[in-house]
Amino acid sequence: MTNSQHSGSVSSDVSPWLGAQIQKVIDGIYRKYKDVDDGAVATYIPELGKADPKKFGICLATVEGEVFTAGDWDTEFTIQSMCKPFAFQLAMQRHGTEETLRHVGVEPSGEAFNSIEFDQKTGRPFNPMVNAGAIAVSSLIKQKPVQAGIEEFVDKMSDAAGRRLRIDHAVLASETATGNRNRAIAYMLLNSGIIDDEVHETLHQYFAQCSMLVNCKDLAMMAATMANIGNQPLTGKPVFDFQYLKYVMAVMFSCGLYDYAGNWAFEVGLPAKSGVSGGIFGVVNRQFGIAVYSPKLDAQGNSVRGILASKELANHLGLHAFDFSNVGSTFVQALL
Repeated sequence: MTNSQHSGSVSSDVSPWLGAQIQKVIDGIYRKYKDVDDGAVATYIPELGKADPKKFGICLATVEGEVFTAGDWDTEFTIQSMCKPFAFQLAMQRHGTEETLRHVGVEPSGEAFNSIEFDQKTGRPFNPMVNAGAIAVSSLIKQKPVQAGIEEFVDKMSDAAGRRLRIDHAVLASETATGNRNRAIAYMLLNSGIIDDEVHETLHQYFAQCSMLVNCKDLAMMAATMANIGNQPLTGKPVFDFQYLKYVMAVMFSCGLYDYAGNWAFEVGLPAKSGVSGGIFGVVNRQFGIAVYSPKLDAQGNSVRGILASKELANHLGLHAFDFSNVGSTFVQALL
């Protein structure tokens, strides 16, 4: 059964007719893929294994504040690796691009998200979308006391989502208890001079970021904030410094879906980021954000239904960055 909702007042840019067409597309995609049962829920973090495998939600949020939803869009889940683009943005806002790139590169790795491997030429993690790069970024944005850095991150993400977000402390405890591979990565980063010696604090910042609770609407609004040159669509509040967003979205495009990133760029063609909790969010620059949630993952750690739904959505709305049928770079054309 579709649990669809079209919320918010219709803006001058999204007519009632167009809004109905967008909702029709999202409802159709939800119905098409809601019974797909491939993949498996992540269990290497024990708390993630408790997710309901039947959950499936979709949300699209425009830069005017229109929101279109289907399915379990309001189910909360931890953001996991989808925090990484936002942390990268905050690192550049605090330290500038040059200093940030002294600690992390921007090249695709072609490896799994938790690979213990650095760029042999530079000694840096390959990019901020894999764990090694994200841990290096967490070292740059942590504060003293460490809780202050976590609160600043949650505050900024709450501003982008348009509602107050919070940390799931059960997941944080589970991440901390089972995060030995990430500890190994962190100590290798310390050994290479990429992070400072406050390894415990860096890892606590990283684990806490990954443990922040969101739903599909939150992610879509956060993506729409990126699309809206850093301003939250509903509140108008400046959240992200727009001069760095192009760099964040470029790395998302090339590195956002782990070792599936090339296929994603080929098939979907959007800056996006996935997480092992089952979420995927994408950005259509100056237009809208999309988010999909379903916890059963494929071999690369990406949501099975999420990949299918994103491909279908990109195809229906002409979202691929290099789709020449996307006249004037506007999804409106795809529905006319």
